[in-house]
Amino acid sequence: MNRVVVTGGSVITPIGHDWPTIKKRLKQKKSGITRMDEWEKYKRLHTKLAAPVEWTPPDYPRKVTRGMGKVALMAVHASEMALKCAGLLDSPVLTNGDSGVSFGSSTGNVNALLDFYSMLTTNDIQGITATTYIRSMPQTCAVNIALFFGLTGRLLTSNTACTAGSLAIGLGFEAIKFGHQKVMVCGGAEELNPTGSAVFDTLYATSIKNDTPHLTPRPFDKDRDGLVIGEGAGTIILEELEHALQRKSHIYAELVGFGTNTDGKHITQPDKNTMEKAMREALKSAEIDPDQIAYVNGHGTATHHGDIAESHATYNCFQRAVPISTQKSYMGHTLGACGAIESWLAINMMNDNWFAPNLNLENVDPACAQIDYITGQGRVMEARYIMCNNFAFGGINTSLVFRRWGLEQS
Repeated sequence: MNRVVVTGGSVITPIGHDWPTIKKRLKQKKSGITRMDEWEKYKRLHTKLAAPVEWTPPDYPRKVTRGMGKVALMAVHASEMALKCAGLLDSPVLTNGDSGVSFGSSTGNVNALLDFYSMLTTNDIQGITATTYIRSMPQTCAVNIALFFGLTGRLLTSNTACTAGSLAIGLGFEAIKFGHQKVMVCGGAEELNPTGSAVFDTLYATSIKNDTPHLTPRPFDKDRDGLVIGEGAGTIILEELEHALQRKSHIYAELVGFGTNTDGKHITQPDKNTMEKAMREALKSAEIDPDQIAYVNGHGTATHHGDIAESHATYNCFQRAVPISTQKSYMGHTLGACGAIESWLAINMMNDNWFAPNLNLENVDPACAQIDYITGQGRVMEARYIMCNNFAFGGINTSLVFRRWGLEQS
């Protein structure tokens, strides 16, 4: 079995696009949530909150962007920056078959889909072009990344909503671990669209603190009233250890464990038992005991069922008050991007010996399990192992375990 390390990463988020900027926002407890006044036109849409990114697409040639909507553009840009971070942007390993892509999103470009829907209502295909499907297809991010960088290895795509990014990382991990690839470009992306908020709004799962956007979402808090949708992209470069050492790459962390499963019970209501099993599967994969995990980067959607189930699954797995926090209170729920964004931020927090607090967590819901919810100014501590968890509609659970590089390597 090959060992797998993280040699690069990059994100596009509502609170910044590089770790120094994001860390500053986390320390200042500055949220990226804002009121979307333009959503007032949507009748019966209760929430008017979202977390958009302030991002300008690179000036890529038109011939390579024709098949990209915003979601694919963000995915490609994050991947370009991640490959640059890894020192692989111009490496022949990208095009010789040793490198692949594993990338996901909830959907493709929604505006492109509208052209197809228009055909069904107007009986006219005007508006549908040769690239409409390419922009709207679920695998648009993975395909466009492969085309842009000339990747000729495996192409894996995960379109599993809130676990798209983390599942993509896990699948990339397995591709290297079992000797199929040397490098995998992994992650997830999501573009903001009011239809995404409408999905949760119809389930009464969105926050409606429309006049106080800085006070929501409130993961694990008794006064939470739902989630807020965000957007962004995250890419992590996974590499076979010997390949990374041979080229003297900087190593940010080692990915040592991956667990995933499904609830098999309900599409939208999570199951604490299978969530726990996914975490235990990741620990088994990493060949470590639960007490070796110093920090858990939680999913923390700020929904009633989600917070309670996740907190109890976490406690049942660790049987102690393990430290936990989530970045969704700062940047909203970035859906298919969250697993990749949160993994990269967690790796950087581990390397900096500082873990961000849960924003807006003032009174822990007594229905949640008694774990160590990080608040205040965050937590200064050294961690050798951390866990990143994500859970999605359909009962899709993922858990990743990262090991800090440089501490007792063997």
